[in-house]
Amino acid sequence: MEPVYYPIIGLARTVFALQGLKFAIKGDENIPASGGAVIAINHTGYMDFTYAGLPARTTKRYVRFMAKKEVFDNAVTGPIMRALKHIPVDRSAGADSYHEAVARLKAGELVGVYPEATISRSFELKDFKSGAARMALEAGVPIIPIVIWGAQRVWTKGHPKRLGRTNTPISIAVGKPIQPFEPASALTEQLKATMSDMLLDLQKDYTHEAGAYWVPSRLGGGAPTLEEANEMDRAEAEQKAARRAQPTAD
Repeated sequence: MEPVYYPIIGLARTVFALQGLKFAIKGDENIPASGGAVIAINHTGYMDFTYAGLPARTTKRYVRFMAKKEVFDNAVTGPIMRALKHIPVDRSAGADSYHEAVARLKAGELVGVYPEATISRSFELKDFKSGAARMALEAGVPIIPIVIWGAQRVWTKGHPKRLGRTNTPISIAVGKPIQPFEPASALTEQLKATMSDMLLDLQKDYTHEAGAYWVPSRLGGGAPTLEEANEMDRAEAEQKAARRAQPTAD
């Protein structure tokens, strides 16, 4: 029984309907009806994890997402995240969250992760971390790739949120399970290659507005290139590190 997750999903579907979001989902039959699996998702916006769980409802399953610890520390979102049994991630000490995720996978849960770790400002796939592959190998479960396109139009990094009735189309594709194999680096490479092909396939049937901030530079949009976005991320990380290093007043 999921006394909190089930009604939250119902509430979310109502919100999506009020926003006029138009979902096109394919490949949801690739979500296993039982057993653990790593759900690997591309990361283009703040809301895409709320959409990534929709395909799992075909088999009446729930995804436990790994999310940054700050979300759990928030007075409003924290109790909800804990009630939904999501997994907090402390980026300065991630071993505990990793072990918790592996335990959940071994117990037959679906665990959602972002291999890119952070939102891609370019909306292209960033370099993948190896965590998803390592978890799948240690738990002995498959990786299910999920690619979402259009979520960045709702709310993404560096742009105002658009949470009203926007009638935004959002495409979701679920790939076939990838069985784990050694080494983790090769498994990570295959995962990224698979998700790259899936993303290109989704984009083929999506209408893109020339020059729009949410459209990749490769497709004639106004988003930064992957190289430019990486530089922006590096500069932001340096600024955060500098602020943390500043002495505090007594």
